Amino acid sequence: MGKRKINKRTDYLSWDEYFMGIALMSALRSKDPNTQVGACIVNEKKKIVGVGYNGFPTGCSDDDLPWNREGDFLDTKYPYVCHAELNAVLNSISADLNGCSIYIALFPCNECAKVLIQSGIKEIVYLSDKYADTDSVKASRKMFDQSGVTCRKLTIKREPVVVDWQKIDN
Repeated sequence: MGKRKINKRTDYLSWDEYFMGIALMSALRSKDPNTQVGACIVNEKKKIVGVGYNGFPTGCSDDDLPWNREGDFLDTKYPYVCHAELNAVLNSISADLNGCSIYIALFPCNECAKVLIQSGIKEIVYLSDKYADTDSVKASRKMFDQSGVTCRKLTIKREPVVVDWQKIDN
């Protein structure tokens, strides 16, 4: 009698789903009450070399600085928050990000676009472009086009993935 062949699972995550999942999981570290964004930088060998999420700089109190979205500029979060893309670049384990891809839920703003271009990242993979009509994103697209950075909207067709913290014990 021969052994019965067991086939591999077919419902495993694709590389795109996996890396975007890491970005979305990283976003859960953000303390921003309105917007949580995460980023995952991947090299050409499909190795994660950096992750980040939006939050205040190290040493700056997320209890004392404002989380407001409206009001006088210094009374809002905007002059203080570091975006996920910037943090992923700064947190990277490699000084050389040339040729890397970044996975992020939201299409990058113009300030992050400059950081990504300067770091050598060559591909932007994103889920949402909800700010496409803003001048910030229009500037990002213009810079990405001129610098040869490709942008790819990721469409996920699978059912939502649930992280079950208890399943490992079963």
